[in-house]
Amino acid sequence: MTAAEALTEEINNIGNIDTSETMENLEKLKDVDPNKVVEYFKGKIPDFISFGMTVLLALVIYFIGSRLIKLLRRIVRRSLERSQVDTGVVQFVDALVKAIAYAVLLLTIISLFGIETTSFIAVFGSAGLAVGLALQGSLANFAGGVLILALKPFGVGDYISTGSSEGTVQQISLFATKLLTVDNRAIIIPNGDLANSTITNITKEEFRRLDLTVGIAYQADLLQAKQVLEQIYRKDACILQDRPIQVYVDSLGDSAVVLGARGWLEAANYWDTRWRILEQIKLQFDAEGIEIPFNQLDVHIENMSSQNQ
Repeated sequence: MTAAEALTEEINNIGNIDTSETMENLEKLKDVDPNKVVEYFKGKIPDFISFGMTVLLALVIYFIGSRLIKLLRRIVRRSLERSQVDTGVVQFVDALVKAIAYAVLLLTIISLFGIETTSFIAVFGSAGLAVGLALQGSLANFAGGVLILALKPFGVGDYISTGSSEGTVQQISLFATKLLTVDNRAIIIPNGDLANSTITNITKEEFRRLDLTVGIAYQADLLQAKQVLEQIYRKDACILQDRPIQVYVDSLGDSAVVLGARGWLEAANYWDTRWRILEQIKLQFDAEGIEIPFNQLDVHIENMSSQNQ
């Protein structure tokens, strides 16, 4: 088919259009009363104004709400960063706060238009319950992580002891905490277990007291031993001399008189000072002839045959 033939066919199709339906529609329009149309739209004007005000209010609420959400996220991020929390945790908490805040804002805007929000809340609640039952252990660890981040019983760099584990805190995440032991072993503790256990934060305070005990023989010179102990504490560079230093008799044991010594030092110097002073005690006691006894048991065997005679 040539182009001319195609054009001729299109013109013929236009001529064959049925105009009867169009005429019927025009007849119906003639029957419409213009006054009724005007009255109808006049009655709807308050509804249009009310709807427009609702839309305007929704836009204002969204504008203010989005600004408040940004402010809230900024405050949360700065608080977490000051706590030296891991970057991944900061990003996760920021995303969580953003999702929850915008969900609340969306439900608030929907309620302005008269839409029932209880159905949305019921759906979210049911979904949350199902997920909670499926991830009960993980949610317990998550809740523990939130409590640790909120209450701050310890921070990154603190040396803590909990249950059978102790070490320096290397990382705090929302689900687990990583400790590094003194022999460079990594321990991962679930936050749920950590939040429900007794935690001893050994380095939280700047200063710590060094308590040592040592036994001497009953025949040793008690006053001389106390004097040697006090001199060791007073000569050590890490022991704070402006804090009280005490040397005392702690107990009278089965085979030794147990002496105690106390002094204050910076928490960061605790272990090195403890090991150094223990070594000095042994060396000084040996030099002064002060015996450090060890537990021993004397067994006396009687001659049973002589008793029978």
